[in-house]
Amino acid sequence: MSRHTASVLPESVRAEVRAALADLPDHLARTFERRVERWLPDLRAGVEAVYADADPVVERLLLVAARRFAARPEDLHDLDERRVLAPDWFQAPDTLGYATYVDRYAGTLDGVGQRLEHLRELGVTYLHLLPLLQPRPAPHDGGYAVQDYRSVRSDLGTMDDLRALTARMREQGMSLCLDLVLNHVAREHAWAEQARAGDPAHRDFFLVHPDRTEPDRWEETLPEVFPDFAPGNFTWDDDLQGWVWTTFNAWQWDLNWANPAVLEEFADIICDLANSGCEVFRLDAIAFMWKRKGTTCQNQPEVHALTQALRAVARIACPAVVFLAEAIVGPRDLLAYLGEGERHGKVSDLAYHNALMVHLWSMLASGDTRLSSQALAALPAPPSTTGWICYARCHDDIGWAISDEDAGAAGLDGAAHRRFLADWYDGSFPGSWARGLVFQFNPATGDKRTSGSLASLAGLEAGDPLAVERILLLHAAILGFGGVPVIWMGDEVGLLNDPTWDAEPEHADDNRWVHRPRMPWIDGSPRPPDPHGLLPRIQHLASVRASTPHLHAATPAEVLTEAPDGVLAVLRRHPHGPFLALHNMTATPRAVPRWLLERVGLDGPEPVRDRLAPTGGDVGPGEVLLAAYQVRWLTR
Repeated sequence: MSRHTASVLPESVRAEVRAALADLPDHLARTFERRVERWLPDLRAGVEAVYADADPVVERLLLVAARRFAARPEDLHDLDERRVLAPDWFQAPDTLGYATYVDRYAGTLDGVGQRLEHLRELGVTYLHLLPLLQPRPAPHDGGYAVQDYRSVRSDLGTMDDLRALTARMREQGMSLCLDLVLNHVAREHAWAEQARAGDPAHRDFFLVHPDRTEPDRWEETLPEVFPDFAPGNFTWDDDLQGWVWTTFNAWQWDLNWANPAVLEEFADIICDLANSGCEVFRLDAIAFMWKRKGTTCQNQPEVHALTQALRAVARIACPAVVFLAEAIVGPRDLLAYLGEGERHGKVSDLAYHNALMVHLWSMLASGDTRLSSQALAALPAPPSTTGWICYARCHDDIGWAISDEDAGAAGLDGAAHRRFLADWYDGSFPGSWARGLVFQFNPATGDKRTSGSLASLAGLEAGDPLAVERILLLHAAILGFGGVPVIWMGDEVGLLNDPTWDAEPEHADDNRWVHRPRMPWIDGSPRPPDPHGLLPRIQHLASVRASTPHLHAATPAEVLTEAPDGVLAVLRRHPHGPFLALHNMTATPRAVPRWLLERVGLDGPEPVRDRLAPTGGDVGPGEVLLAAYQVRWLTR
């Protein structure tokens, strides 16, 4: 180890780090040293913002990084070098995501490996396999009640199968995104088992109170995530002889992140899983990690400091890894998950653009773009080194998160608009073409969320003649917004709601399984059936996106509020020139005046081209016409 880096490492941990790296070739040891020099300030700043006695925590995290770096396979060290040279790899316009459950897509991890051809043809480079780590016995919240972070669900395969799949994916140019639940573990997790057995060190991994005095005070400001089947936020446990914090379900125990041992455990888990080939970690329930009395216990600043510390450890040990914040929060809180102020660009690398999804469905139902254009235009751009995950559907329900402020600015009543959207998409509103299900109705607030597949919500199940065009519009919108667009399994072929969603007893009380059907493969075919001809049209969208440099995530998206009503206009100002995406969110034709194109720089001697049109798709000199639900991507 060089004299220079020996001065960077804390003296108290220097010898242990040197021992951990002793068997590595000199060039790798030097690489580790340089990364410590680069990332130690970020690591220290994150830890110091949370823990009063920061130095020993930093030292233990450096030792975690050294040991996992030393154990990292050679091909993953090579991937690290390539990613360090191209840190914007996940921002590139040829990045396309796909999300699914292993068993729903292909049965097992080995089955997924055998079904990669469909994803490769679609253009997928980022595959999110939803919870596949070992959960507790059912019920387990779709796998989000993790019993063991270091093993795979036995019915899906083994850790060796996971390593084989990630190696196969790398050969195909694909990265694996894995769920990592940060807020809680299953009651059956080893930490919880030891706590229930009386171990005080592991009892301190959780938030336990001897009586209802403190829980009742906390409950005064805490919302309920699942008011139907998991009311309240605390559960009595006989073994603990106390009330344990359980935000989501009685068998999902919230972790005590004020205990630095929790941070150290997760740093090791991330590096260990990264050494198995996982490249993207979806940090689940991240918003709930830190508790502060008198608040909702969401979006606390310590969450961002802890994430910065975890990210710094990963940058030292396995920099091919990026973080995705699963923060389904209000627009004002969202940007902090990518980093604001002194943490700018230092927290997560990706975050979900939940507002985009909600507003896309809002515009389709109402045919009115004013509310959504104003709300989306008001969102600040993310740091240039980060990006949004853009999606039209996912594994979860849709919560109609239209704020009262945004609705009021458009002259609407927020509560009334949210009720309209919920009624429209469960099919109860007169004239609705949607076929969804009500999820988690809260009679106290009137709030209700919606389950349903993209195709069923877009009118395909109801037989609406314009349903296919709506499906294509939604995909074009997420593909043209920048960031990483993610397609939910089956949406590319128009899978409908699963009518047998409640046939499995463990799913019977959770109608989100209605939009989690199994992929209906045909024996011998590398791709699923496509009765509506969606697949080649979505492949075309993905192909055009990949060849459009304007869609690099570092180029921010600007929503134009002066577009004609019914048209969502998204501008990207790129060195190659402006890119203007025009979306007709209505069932009737729309026209965009020429002055709007001229105002954004689409004028001059060069013709304006619609990149989504067939070859030679030049746009004439007059107004730009949009058919029902049509999308145009205009550049010079």
